[in-house]
Amino acid sequence: MSKLQKMKALGQKRQQTRWPGYASVGDYYEGRYESDFVSPYTKSAKNLDSQIMVLLQDWSSHDSINSGFHSDVEKKGHYPGLPTNKRLIELLDGTFEVKLSEIFATNLFPFIKQGGISATIPRSVLKSAAVEFAIPQIEIVQPKLVICLGLATFQAMQEACEIERADRMDAAIKCPFDFGNTRIWCQAHTGARGQNNRGRKLATSDWKQMKDDVQIKIAR
Repeated sequence: MSKLQKMKALGQKRQQTRWPGYASVGDYYEGRYESDFVSPYTKSAKNLDSQIMVLLQDWSSHDSINSGFHSDVEKKGHYPGLPTNKRLIELLDGTFEVKLSEIFATNLFPFIKQGGISATIPRSVLKSAAVEFAIPQIEIVQPKLVICLGLATFQAMQEACEIERADRMDAAIKCPFDFGNTRIWCQAHTGARGQNNRGRKLATSDWKQMKDDVQIKIAR
């Protein structure tokens, strides 16, 4: 099977899977936000041959989706005006000189949580999502670098790969690990809270250090 066929098969698995307490992307607006892949976010970042893969925590929440239908989200798979996405695009360009459309980006947790966008997801559930959906996507794309946005995302990947958990963001950023030929890094979430807690200047420096570590050069 090609990478595309494998990714679509994984997307079908996600569509057919139901986890207790969580909804599916296709449950809203007659499935207009749905994607062939694991996460709608991939609509804007679907380069299956990318050296860079970005792993966000989760795509949306019940309350957020029900606030109203957005045609931009249907088309792009994300909210263009959200600070998380604006800052991510800024860091990708400033660090690697790449556009969002030139990489592969997805979500660790591929279902819809109840409550608001900041609602938490249990640690055990995030680990299960890492095992069932995130790691298979890494195995398909085979990127040189996976950027985990947020401590919870990185911790879930550590646990799924049987790596000792980092308890703080500062420690997590300092302990990237290898999964096969892929280097997995933690970075502060690109949302306003994550960037403010880490500090925008320090966060920018963190990304530059990550680039130096993996020595990625984008060929065009």
